[in-house]
Amino acid sequence: MPLIRGKKGGASGETSDPQQAALDSPDADSRWTAARALAGQADAVPALAVALAREPIPRVREAMMTALIRIGNAASIEVLLPYLRSQDAGVRAAAIEALQALPDAIAPFMTPLLNDGDSDVRLLATELARNMGGSEATRLLCELIDHEHHPNVCAAAIDVLTEVGTPDALPTLERCAVRFAATPFLPFAVAVAMSRISGEES
Repeated sequence: MPLIRGKKGGASGETSDPQQAALDSPDADSRWTAARALAGQADAVPALAVALAREPIPRVREAMMTALIRIGNAASIEVLLPYLRSQDAGVRAAAIEALQALPDAIAPFMTPLLNDGDSDVRLLATELARNMGGSEATRLLCELIDHEHHPNVCAAAIDVLTEVGTPDALPTLERCAVRFAATPFLPFAVAVAMSRISGEES
């Protein structure tokens, strides 16, 4: 159902939901309160998306992202994903944290993210696998590593596998160490990951 906005929205009338309307308030505390009140309300996603895109106050942005987390549907994910490309490191970090809180909802989006043309997006996407089940995280990250040419992206994936990877990752890690033999930090990272996954770490 489309959001009916008032004078800022270009449509006649105002939203019938006072909390959604309050997202337009010039007062930051009112916007923060409104975002908290809208947590879990799926019909508020469009209003939260518009408000989040223009929100300058970090704590209010956090409240809006938290509201989207508590809604937790695909529409919420689609609102949050563009912030992985933000030039603001704080906004990127907040988006990652929000998306990590929704491992089931983010799952259908992972393959496109891990194949994104921007290596920075691929690197950030590896973090989204950290809270997924070990088998699924291993599958996704191994698929990434096997065709990834950027050493920093591989290193990020290996770091996550070190924490959550299953033994199925070991052949991929071995191949990665061979491919990047001339990049000293990667074979070392692979050795650490393999030791941890194999249970051989002292």
